[in-house]
This record gives sequence, structure tokens and C-alpha cells, in this order.
Amino acid sequence: MDFDHALFRADLDALPWASYGHAYGSAEDVPGCLRALAGDDDAAADEAQGELYGSILHQGSVYEASAQAVPFLARIAAADIRTADVLLLIGGIAEGGEDPSPEAGDGPPAEGDGSSAEAGDRPAAEAGDGLPARESDEAGESDEVACRRAVVAQLPLLLGALDHQDRAVRQAAAWAAGWTGAAGAAAAVPALRDRAAVETDPLVRAELLSALAQLDPEGTARAATEAIGPDGSPPELRIAALLASADIGLPWTPAHHEAALALLPLDRLVADRFDHVRNEPLHHLTVTLLLRDTDPDREAVFALLDGALRHPDPEARTEAVWAALTACELSRGAPARLVGALTAAAEADGGGAVAAAGDGRAAASGASAGGGGGPAGSGSGSDGGAAGSGAGAASGDVSGALSALGRLGAYGEPAADLLAARAAGEGDVADRALEALVTVDPVRAAPLLAQDLENRPRAFAAACGGPVGSLPTLPYDPALLATVRWRLGAMEPGSMALPRLAALLLSWGPDAGPAVPELLAALPAYPRQLPKVLAAVCRPEQRGEVAEALRSLARTAPADDRMEAVRVLHQLTGDHGPLLSLLAERLAAGAGGGDSALRETATAAAALGPAAAPLVPALRAALNAPDADRNNPQMDADIAIAVALHRITGEAAEAVPVLAGVLGDSDGLWRRWTFVRAAEAAAGLGPAGRPLVPVLKALLTDPEQVPSAVLALLAVAPDVLDTDRSAGLLLDAAEAGAAPAEAVEALVALGVDTLSDEHRARLTELGERDLRVVRFGLSGTIEAADDRLRARIRTAVVGRARTAVVSPG
Repeated sequence: MDFDHALFRADLDALPWASYGHAYGSAEDVPGCLRALAGDDDAAADEAQGELYGSILHQGSVYEASAQAVPFLARIAAADIRTADVLLLIGGIAEGGEDPSPEAGDGPPAEGDGSSAEAGDRPAAEAGDGLPARESDEAGESDEVACRRAVVAQLPLLLGALDHQDRAVRQAAAWAAGWTGAAGAAAAVPALRDRAAVETDPLVRAELLSALAQLDPEGTARAATEAIGPDGSPPELRIAALLASADIGLPWTPAHHEAALALLPLDRLVADRFDHVRNEPLHHLTVTLLLRDTDPDREAVFALLDGALRHPDPEARTEAVWAALTACELSRGAPARLVGALTAAAEADGGGAVAAAGDGRAAASGASAGGGGGPAGSGSGSDGGAAGSGAGAASGDVSGALSALGRLGAYGEPAADLLAARAAGEGDVADRALEALVTVDPVRAAPLLAQDLENRPRAFAAACGGPVGSLPTLPYDPALLATVRWRLGAMEPGSMALPRLAALLLSWGPDAGPAVPELLAALPAYPRQLPKVLAAVCRPEQRGEVAEALRSLARTAPADDRMEAVRVLHQLTGDHGPLLSLLAERLAAGAGGGDSALRETATAAAALGPAAAPLVPALRAALNAPDADRNNPQMDADIAIAVALHRITGEAAEAVPVLAGVLGDSDGLWRRWTFVRAAEAAAGLGPAGRPLVPVLKALLTDPEQVPSAVLALLAVAPDVLDTDRSAGLLLDAAEAGAAPAEAVEALVALGVDTLSDEHRARLTELGERDLRVVRFGLSGTIEAADDRLRARIRTAVVGRARTAVVSPG
């Protein structure tokens, strides 16, 4: 097709691009990118393509400008200019879109709309001609729906490209057509089936099958089942059939199991596919089948992972370890079921051989690996395993199984002997083994860590609570304390090891009392970190010495470094004079450090109670104006001041309007933790906070806010709280994974014995079901958090049952 560049530019210039939006604001730059994409300068076209992926398809999100760009992209592709690349961009926009609601219908057909029967018969060369047939802003229509409509209108182009001579173009067209959803299925499915009947290229056949499975699951079930078998089916098609079978919801049979094991390793079979949703097949199968939440599907996953973990190919074992870790994040039964196979994989990896296999995911199994603020099972391997790429292979932890055993906690006990033996060696593999042993058998790990603390950085980090201090620390051990004391004495100022040593000593409490001399010697270099550690570990006979050191620090240190010292001095001795003086100084200087410092100052003042009365005028002056446009740190500071004023004066009159202003803010999407803190502050007011009932009730519409709102209402106005409805909302929140621990604590506060039979049954189910309730968290923390929640639920339910047994009547 001849491409009229002048007409293309004129048509681009005819639209008000500056008024459209994309990821970075105004879309005024989009016409230039589209012109470059259609031009002859390959370097400029590549740069323009990257810019478009960043603006109109930003991390999968689409915008008004995305829909407006689709017809122009279609014209470029129809002219056979960078066709495959442009089709992929069009398909990505469809993937980020949504189908119109059934109530909206398909809308009036536009000129050139691919949803009409005539459009389906148009030659591909005509697709995308002309300006956008209509604006994509139908009444109430979202950008996502507009984008899906825009791509559906270009189905003649996509379906015509299925017959292109270039394999990459056919593959891209099939992938893009698969994302046209219910709106495009009627036109796309017959064309995709016709092409599948004659296509010979394995990758295109796989893409066609996947597209059909998305658009017509029921109608594709037979084709997927037939393609699983080894007879006449290339491996690329077989793995696509296995994935389609899982997505469609077909039963997982021995034939599926055998095919999956026979095809291992699987990632190589999809490496050239455009389907990045399923670019890690074993991981995708694991997640999909476990989320069905049936005993047969769970057993199917465990059997599949067991076989894959015992596979002789290290690459297959690497894929299996990543999938097994995700299984442990999703299923409470997975750790006990998979420990044997993970141990076998670790044994197969050997103790120190350098392996060429593995793609970096091996490192993801370590407790300090990256990955994770998202929902369990939803991340890709590249996110979960990029950290430390290749380190596991170089150390002998080829597949990552050795490190993964540490994620099993106490369930990893059968592997303790293997871990201890490897930990007694040297190098990185010994460090990884000891890191795992810290969580599997901490008592056994402690003396091993004490022997070689300097050369065990991963194990040391795990012993001190993990990368962000969210995991249990190693229990007290005399030999380890001696090593820690030596480390403290040899530490240079500014050492990154100090926070970890502090966390460990803090958790040991008075057992770490012998380390007080080393802590006092290091105090001047670490005035912000060590005072609270000294308070926690010092024994009664050491308090005088510690208090004198803190007084000296409070007299000589810069103002910003004195806060912890005077706060801990007050805690140890009851002397509030130095603390009160410093708080007054900070308030007079505007808290010297911004809103976070003001919040810290107000929190410390609140802890003093009535003794902080001289600070009240300065605290009042530090409040933001009621009608001010505040950010989260400013709101947090106002909340802390409101709490301080209440605790100091005993009156709630000043705190109520401050908290009402925060809780009534309309930008709740970005205020989650600020609202939680405000609700907790409201609860602290008790009945005096009754005027806050309307804004607290408004929070009950947000599952993440329900727990703090219920607890606040229970404290300020229990008579207006509908206990049955509140329990239902709390259970809804917990079942959805929204603040589940907080929801359970709120249910306990309501009283388990007050719950209806239905609600008690739902609470019991949360403690007994296999799917984890905790779904979000850093890598390595989800399992422990869910185990704690499960124990809490069981204790609450059992406690209620015991009470019922002994109660009269």
C-alpha cells in the first residue's frame, strides 16, 4: 500500500493532541512520535516507538491519547512499515483496555468500524484509512473502554495480517487479536480458527491457540486437549495447549502432568512468544491451578513441582524452585509437601560447582532477594529473581533450592542436616546454607554464625530480622553475643552493620546486658540508634551508668542527635526536664526538620502527658490551618499534635476538628495509612470522639479502612455500631486480603462470642483453608505473616469454644 506521508501528517495535525492526555500529561508529543515511526530513519523510529510505549502504553496503562493513536498506528502497519512492531503496540493498547459493559452495548457502528460484517471483508490494505471515525469519549466511557473499541475497529487490519508472508507479522497479529475481548470475539474467532487450520509455524500456531483460548474458552477446549499429545505437535504448541487448558479451567489430568514433565525446561519454549502474561509456564501453571482452590488441583501442582524439582536438568530445577516459592506464598500446605523435593534439588545442585544453568531466579529464593510488593503469585520471574543474577549458580546453589529451604521456616526441618553440613563449609554456598538454617533451625544456626560472622553476610542479615527487619531475629546465644560484642568494638563509625546489630541486641533484651560497655563506647558515634538499645539491654545495676552517658550525650550532641537520648533518659529515670527542654527548642525552631520532625516532637510530647503543658501554645501554633491543602506528612503531623493536645490537656475539643479534617479528606486513595493513624487517634479520644462518627462511618466503604474504622467506632460510640454488619465487613476485608491481620484483631475486639454462626464459620475457615489469607508483602515475609495470622485465628476460635464449654447454661 502506498503511504501518503503528507496526508498522514495533515490528518495528525487536524486533531487537538495537546488536549488529550497520556502518562506524562499533555499528548502534544504524540504526533511527532507517530511521524517518526512512519518515517525512513530507523534510529528515529526506534526512539519514537520507545517513547510511545512510555507515554500511551505506560507499564500497561492506557489513556485518551492511546485510543486516538490507534487509527494512525493501523495506517502505519497497513502500509507494511514496521508491521510486527506496530501490531504489538496496537495489541498492547487492546490488552490495557476493557470491554464495554453489556448495558452499554457496542454503540453505534462507526465508519470503518471492524465490528461490522462488511468491515470483516475489507482487504487489509484498506484498514486504518482516514481519520478516527468518531471521538472515543462516549458519555461515561473510560479510557480503557475507548482503547478496546479503537482496536476492535481495526480488526480488519489484524485479521488480514494473519495471512502475511512474514511469520513475525502473523504471530503479532494473532497475539493482538487475542486481546480484543468480547467486543472483538465475534469477528476474530472465525478468522483465527481458519488460520490455525492451515498455519505451519510452531510459534504462530501457539499464539493462535492462546488467542482462541482467551476469546472463546469453551470452543477452544477440544483443540487445546488434542494439542497436548506428543503426536504431531511441536513443543511450542504443546506448552501453549497446557497453558490454555489451565486457563480454560479443564481438569488437570495425568496426560497434562506427563506432558509438562516431558517438556521441561519450559521457559525456552515460550522465549520467542509475545505472550508475556505466560512467559514462565511452570510458574503460571502453579498459580492458576492453586487459585482454583480444590484438593485435586493442589495435589496436581505439588506432584508437578515435585517432579520438576527432581529433574536432572538444572534449568528445569531453577524454574521449579521459583514456582515452588510462589506455591509456598499461596498455599499453606505447600511447604510441608515440597520440602523433600526442594532438599533433593539442593542435593543435586552440589556444594560448590560452578554451573552455567539458571537465569538469575536462583537468587530470588534467598531471604534477601528482591521482588514482592504486589500480590502473591502475580509477579513475574524477572521481578522476583533479578536480584543477584547468577550468584546462586556461581556458589553451587544452582537452582536456588538451598536458599529456598530457608523460606520454609520450621517446615524445612527435614533439610536441617543438609543445611548444617553445607553451612560448615566455606564461601558463598556456606553463607546461603547458614542463611536458610537461621530460619529452619535457629538454635543450631547460632553457634555456626558465631564462628564466622564476618564471612556470613547473608546469614547475618537473616539473623538480624532480614532485609527490612520484618522477620524473627535469632534467639539469644552466649557465643553469638560474644562475637557481636567483638564486632561492636571493632566497628568503624558509619558502619552499615550497626542497624542489624542493634536489632539483634534489642530482641535479646537484658540477656545482652554484657554488651553495655561496647554500646556505651559506640554511643557518641551512633546517638540516634543506640539509646533505645541501651534501654532494652541494660540490667538494673547498669541503669545509673547508662543514664549518666545519656545525660552527657544530651548536653554535648547537636540538637538533631539528642532526641533519642533525652527520650530514653526519661524512660529510664522519669526525669522529663531534658526532654521537655529539647521539645520546646524544636517547636520554637519550627521542629527543625520538617513535618516528620514535627510529628516526632508531638509524639514525644504526648508521651509526657500533663507534664508537657508548657508546650501547648507552641503545639497549637504548629497546626496547619483547617482549610489548608495538606500533603500526607503534614496531615500526619497534625494527627500527632491533636493526640498530644488531648493527652496533655485531657480535653478532646481541639483534637476533634483536626481529626475530622483529616478523615474527611476526599483524596482517600493516597491516604490509607494517614487515615489509619487518624482513626487510631480518634479511638484514643474515647466517648469524647463521638462527633467523629459520620467521618468514621464513611470509611466503612473502603475494605482497607474497615478495621481501624470499626475499632474507632467501638471506642467512641459503641451504641451506633452495627456489630453484625461490621463483622461482615471485616470478614469481607480479610477474605479479600485487605488488611487481614487488622481485620482479625478487630473481630476479636468485637468479641468472637458475639458473632453469628455464619460469621464464626467464616472466621474459622480463614484459619483452616489452604489458600493463604495474607497475600501481599516483601519476598520471604508473606508465609510468616500468614502463619502468625492463622495461629491468631485459631487461638481466638478455640478460646471462644472453651469459654462456651465452661459457661453456665
